[in-house]
Amino acid sequence: MELEAQWWTGQLAADIHQALRYKELKLPSYKGQSPQLHLRRYFADLIAIVSNRFRLCPAARHLAVYLLDLFMDRYDISVQQLHVVALSCLLLASKFEEKEDSVPKLEQLNSLGCMTNMNLVLTKQNLLHMELLLLETFQWNLCLPTAAHFIDYYLSIAVHETDLHDGWPMVCLEKTKLYMAKYADYFLEVSLQDHAFLNYAPSLVATACVASSRIILRLSPTWPTRLHHLTAYSWDFLVPCIERLLIAHDNDVKEANKQKGQHAQSAQHTVFQSPAPTPQQASVQQHIPQYLQAHQPSLQYHHQTSQQQNCQQILSANHTASYPLQTCPAALQSSVQARGHGQTGAAVSLAVPLEVKPCVSVSYNRSYQVNGRYSCVTPCFER
Repeated sequence: MELEAQWWTGQLAADIHQALRYKELKLPSYKGQSPQLHLRRYFADLIAIVSNRFRLCPAARHLAVYLLDLFMDRYDISVQQLHVVALSCLLLASKFEEKEDSVPKLEQLNSLGCMTNMNLVLTKQNLLHMELLLLETFQWNLCLPTAAHFIDYYLSIAVHETDLHDGWPMVCLEKTKLYMAKYADYFLEVSLQDHAFLNYAPSLVATACVASSRIILRLSPTWPTRLHHLTAYSWDFLVPCIERLLIAHDNDVKEANKQKGQHAQSAQHTVFQSPAPTPQQASVQQHIPQYLQAHQPSLQYHHQTSQQQNCQQILSANHTASYPLQTCPAALQSSVQARGHGQTGAAVSLAVPLEVKPCVSVSYNRSYQVNGRYSCVTPCFER
């Protein structure tokens, strides 16, 4: 979206925000009916890794994942072609959000490890065909607001000198703003990893990221009046989305502690014995692309909502009602059959529209509660 740099600090910030809120009302509907839905997390992480390698802005990354979600929701796509579709979505999003010199080049995309591992080679003709198919699918409209387009505007007043940390005045306002931005960015990335967040409006997800960051940082009041007025979202309206974000945070903390314990145990064993890698292991490690090797842990899915009973219940009793959410039938997540090997031409069977299948409405019992104090300690402030 061609917006002025740091538009949220200018005189037209309120008008631009209202325009974005108006555009999000016309976003295409998402049904979650893709047969490849179980692969969605992998390709979302792939887009995030590639965008980080080319240092693309968060808006381009979020728009690329959103385009991928909508396209997968409408077509039955082979696994090999999904790599091409994911990179084409990232290319379109970067052309829309970034400057021309920041857009990845064709040679750079072909050098990615995921392309060589799948024996895929992108050509200019194939990319143009895929981009045209994407543009026709979205009726040449890429002005699709995501949570990344709202977050900076809300962060501009997310922290104020009148806020309290653990009931005490803040010692360093700038330090608090820095941690607020880091946590908001973390929760923003969490929202990319689960398609369930597509059930919420992008502005609501961005607002929930700010509210979740305030909970983690133990700032009070949790939802001040200024943020209520700016975002137009009340606390009760945000609670279901905040719960999902905090559950994901808890799971990440548990996984990090688990890996830390495993590393500590392995370090104790290496003190006495440090075996050298076998030639086969050395050969495999040599051929793994560095960007994939550095981000390999991020390709594992840890945000399982089934662990929500382990989270501390910290919401008042009057917020325990159930909210209906839309989940996709398990039958739709069928196995994917590869269609061709290494073929990326225009003749690959890709445009197979799916029949509209209504999702099953179930009741999501919000046993995880958010209010008062949060269990995870964030040792980032000193009184």
